[in-house]
Amino acid sequence: MNVVRCIRVATVVVAATIASSPLLHAQYTVGVTRLVAEPARLTLKAGESAALKITAYDSAGKVVADAPLRVGGPRESVRYADGRLTALRAGSYVVVATAFTGRGIAAVTLNIPVTISWPSLSKLEIVAGAGRLYTGTMLAHAVKGSHADGSVRPGLATTWRSSDPTVATVDRFGNATALKAGAVTVSAESEGMSAQVQYTVVTSPVARIETSIKETSVNTGDVVHLMAVARRANGEAVPDAKVDWTYIYTPDDTTAAPGGPGIIDRAPDGTPLFAANAPGRFTLVAQSGTAIARTVLDVKPREARRKISITGRGVVNTTATSDLWPWTGKDGRDYCLVGTWGGDGYALVFDITDMNNIVKTDSIHVDARTINDVTVSPDGRYGVITREGASNRVNGVVIIDLAVPAHPKVASIFNEQLTGGVHNAFATNDYLFAISGGEKYVIIDVKDITKPRFVSEYKHPGARIHDLWVRDGIAYSAQGGAGTVLVDVGNGKYGGTIERPKLISVFPINSGHEIYPYVQQSTGKTYLFIGDEEMNRAGRVWEGTNYGPTLGQAGGVAQTSGGYVHIVDATDPMNMRKVGRYHLEDYGSHDIIVENDVLYQAYYDGGVRVVDVSGELLGNLAEQRREIAVFKPYDPKALTSNAPFVMNAMPWKGRVLFTDFNSGLWAAKLEDKPPVVP
Repeated sequence: MNVVRCIRVATVVVAATIASSPLLHAQYTVGVTRLVAEPARLTLKAGESAALKITAYDSAGKVVADAPLRVGGPRESVRYADGRLTALRAGSYVVVATAFTGRGIAAVTLNIPVTISWPSLSKLEIVAGAGRLYTGTMLAHAVKGSHADGSVRPGLATTWRSSDPTVATVDRFGNATALKAGAVTVSAESEGMSAQVQYTVVTSPVARIETSIKETSVNTGDVVHLMAVARRANGEAVPDAKVDWTYIYTPDDTTAAPGGPGIIDRAPDGTPLFAANAPGRFTLVAQSGTAIARTVLDVKPREARRKISITGRGVVNTTATSDLWPWTGKDGRDYCLVGTWGGDGYALVFDITDMNNIVKTDSIHVDARTINDVTVSPDGRYGVITREGASNRVNGVVIIDLAVPAHPKVASIFNEQLTGGVHNAFATNDYLFAISGGEKYVIIDVKDITKPRFVSEYKHPGARIHDLWVRDGIAYSAQGGAGTVLVDVGNGKYGGTIERPKLISVFPINSGHEIYPYVQQSTGKTYLFIGDEEMNRAGRVWEGTNYGPTLGQAGGVAQTSGGYVHIVDATDPMNMRKVGRYHLEDYGSHDIIVENDVLYQAYYDGGVRVVDVSGELLGNLAEQRREIAVFKPYDPKALTSNAPFVMNAMPWKGRVLFTDFNSGLWAAKLEDKPPVVP
């Protein structure tokens, strides 16, 4: 398990040396008073890029060489990397350059206006939904516009027309409804270009619909496969007849107004899927032309709730706390390595054998401002401390020898290709994957922890990597500006090796912070849980608090966060699709672990949250009563008092371990569900 990571703002962050949020991961540059951009503003077409140089000056007007700067813009609209700004989406934007000059001191910022327009369309085509246009049926249509370079234009304003509205009408969304037999042409127009699709409408031969839904009673969140066959009067199937599904909902509590009670989606093979968010009675309706079939489904509350109680603590309240990693030592006892944020490079070791009585056994001091990530190899042979803010700006990773687990010793320091600051790392028994300055990950041979050796690296173009996890020889990484990147690092099926990593596929998703791949035993599916982490809540109903000036200091204002967890079905890496989410509007997601169909979610100011992720997943888990337990670690003696901000959570031998930014290490127990009493 490799979890604790960091914090990112709502805009995609791309910078020279800063891989994540401006506050938790900034390197300070003393003396900067002014920033200058060349050019001062940019006008581009989508797909174009231009050089953008940011220079830092001190109060005397002298250039501050190699100043660590953060340059960021609106996510999926612009991208900045290697001194160039790339335009992605039309609009008027502001790119912000930032120099952080010290904790508690206002940052020096510069706004750079960017205007982006779309290039002219070179092609327009209509994409029709599956099925034949029989009378009484409605067929969806969409337009696909592309530019000369092959890039696709999103959000086209389209005018739809029917050549004969007595045969078939078409609405403003491109849905064509057949009224009578005859020939008809559906056309679409956009930006001076047009496309057509021709139909010969015939009378629907469908006399009845035969459904085969095996379930009669399910729980909220359970996925039901909607199977139906359209048949002629003689019983013969009509395979090209389109069958539409909908539902009628009756709540189980008529005193409560329901909202968004159910979801109808489609599996990759086209099979319709249904999941209920709310309990009650759902009448599932299948229709093709004038033929209709109904099935009534009884949906009961999921009732996953269990009580959670705190059993022990390793209090840390003189500095902020970052990551944790538990392991069983060579002496047979259990330990936990805990990192500190802004704590001058101290990592702490706790004996957690008795999680009712957690005891600190030692600390390790390294040259760093912050230890963002700590991890331990599966065999408990070595541990890793990642560093940011080393005095010589050469960060790298510190590899520690766990032969005497209560009192670890530094075995070696590895810096090759890691001078930009290491935020996250993933450890296997033989290899260590370390993220270098948000630009790439470096693979290190650690068979001999006293002599680590560079093996290879992987850098994805135009992206900023924050987190990665390796499972079965595939590296899954969260990369802002690209999405989720899958690379063969030894699986072999896709042609990659540990020495020569090879790209498998990329799933474009508007998230690039945390990732956890989970293989679900009951379904055989591989689900990716992908976390956002957004510390800027601007534009939301509740915009949060201004915690910046006092972050990581005693007292101050409680932090706030945003973003959520995306759930992607990656069973087929070449055909991934988003199927669900875990989304609570007022809080933001951080580290993620899934074990035995249970999600252990660090949700920052939303506390530690334990969620049922059993079975096929579809929709928002938070609306489906899948939450098992929630605990928010309020502590009046914390660094910032009574300000929960959970950084990481992990299951460990029947308990839940988690770190809170303001109050250190916590251990909790999930109580058994009480027996149901009629």
